[in-house]
Amino acid sequence: MLLISSPKDLALIIRQGGVIAYPTEGVWGLGCDPFNEQAVKRILTLKSRPMEKGLILVGGHANHLKPWTDTLEQKAAERLISQTETPTSWVVPDTSIAPAFVRGEHQSVAIRLCRHQPVQALCDAFNGVIVSTSANPAGLEPAISAIEVDNYFGNRIDAIYDAPLGNATQPSQVKDILTGKLFRA
Repeated sequence: MLLISSPKDLALIIRQGGVIAYPTEGVWGLGCDPFNEQAVKRILTLKSRPMEKGLILVGGHANHLKPWTDTLEQKAAERLISQTETPTSWVVPDTSIAPAFVRGEHQSVAIRLCRHQPVQALCDAFNGVIVSTSANPAGLEPAISAIEVDNYFGNRIDAIYDAPLGNATQPSQVKDILTGKLFRA
C-alpha cells in the first residue's frame, strides 16, 4: 500500500494517468483524470462497473465547476456550487464537456462540490475535477478505511491519499439540478 500525504504528488499521479484512492465526506473514493479514457476504463474494470452507468465528478472549489455552471441558468448554477447539509452530487445536463466514457448512456453528468478539505486540496493541486466513485468492487460495501481500500484493490491502484475520512455517514445523495428529483438518498 503506497500511502501519499502530498496532494501535489497525488495530482501528478493523476495527470500521468494513474488511479488513486482518497477519503471523501463519508466513504473512500477512487479517482482519476476524467478526460483520460484509459484511467477511467481502469476504474470501471477495478469496480466491475459498466460504463453505461456513468461516473460522478468532484471539485473542491466553484472555479473547478465553471465549465458546467457557465451552461446553467443562474438558479441552477447557484445550486451546483451551494453548500448543502448533506453531501450532494447534482445531475447536470452535459453533452459536450464530460466525455461519453464518463457520462455513460446519459446526456448529463453527476458533479459534486466537495467541502472536505483533503478533496479540496487534491482538486486544487490537480486544478480541476476528478472522478469520484466509491472505492469498492460492485456488490461490496464502499471502503471506509485505507486498509479496506488496500484489501479491495492492493497494488492495482497507484496510491492511497493519507488523509482522514469526513464525518458523513454515507455516500453523497444524487439529485437532478433542474427538478430536484432524488436519484440516491
